[in-house]
Amino acid sequence: MAILVTGGLGYIGSHTVVELLNNNFDVVIVDDLSNSEKFILQNIEEVTGKKPVFYPFDLKRKELLSQVFDAHKIDGCINFAAYKAVGESQEKPIDYYENNLFTLINILQEFKEREISNFIFSSSCTVYGQADTMPIDENTPLKIPESVYGKTKQMGEEILIDFAKAYQRKITLLRYFNPIGAHPSAKLGELPIGIPNNLVPYVTQTAAGIREKLSIWGNDYPTVDGTAVRDYIYVVDLAKAHVAALKRLMENKSEETTVDIYNLGTGNGSSVLEVVKAFEKANNVEVPYQICDRREGDITIAYANADKAEKELNWKSETTLEDALRTTWEWQKYLKSREL
Repeated sequence: MAILVTGGLGYIGSHTVVELLNNNFDVVIVDDLSNSEKFILQNIEEVTGKKPVFYPFDLKRKELLSQVFDAHKIDGCINFAAYKAVGESQEKPIDYYENNLFTLINILQEFKEREISNFIFSSSCTVYGQADTMPIDENTPLKIPESVYGKTKQMGEEILIDFAKAYQRKITLLRYFNPIGAHPSAKLGELPIGIPNNLVPYVTQTAAGIREKLSIWGNDYPTVDGTAVRDYIYVVDLAKAHVAALKRLMENKSEETTVDIYNLGTGNGSSVLEVVKAFEKANNVEVPYQICDRREGDITIAYANADKAEKELNWKSETTLEDALRTTWEWQKYLKSREL
């Protein structure tokens, strides 16, 4: 079975491609390399012993996307193709709306015309906005997200729900919390272009001396230590959830419309300062930091109730925060070795 993985050389995409290949799926990657590097394709092959098909182009180019569908019998899609930085989305809203929504619509046009089902959408806990109660489960009311990035994810979900209903298709929306860590081989990990927007790569780059200090955005939140709280999930655990969701979709032989929604997280919240201290303990390094003003678009606290995924997908997060942070430091050292 051939699975189209858009954004498949990106952070979560590359780890999911590895898990798909390990589960004997054929993988076709489309990635414009705007937030990834070509060497990741070689590393995927080194890790798995298999080489996925790769097309380097922007999904907004509809004619090239159609050629991919002409060349391969696509049985399903996992869509990771999106800009993803919360802060940047506030500065470049039109870029985010164009990229994150137009690419999704182009893929769905191919699915509609070719009568393909089995679509998994890389969504986010940002669709909940600042939830009133914790933990957040799938029945938690959605709010208008604080960030443009979150709005594109919420709009993407709405587009997919309408698509499923109109054309009797099977869709899964995976709302995950904060992915961290790297592959145990240290050959795959988060690879931010320029200054990192996410916490953990900023922590690792600061520990490595690439950044002078870690900027912590706000210490006046109503949390245990004043810093924002998130649910940090190990990226390999997250990748395995995508495979579990895909298998469930494909085992469902019903022709009826289905839209399944799953939260993917650990069920535990950790503050920014707790993550910094856990990283220092796991890797025996120091991370200098400075407190800055709150960042526009950030929420105070979010952590998951992932019981539904455990019950229906037979999946749960298994990796501790410290173990995940240990892998991200090994990845940072691998990147350093590539420069020598």
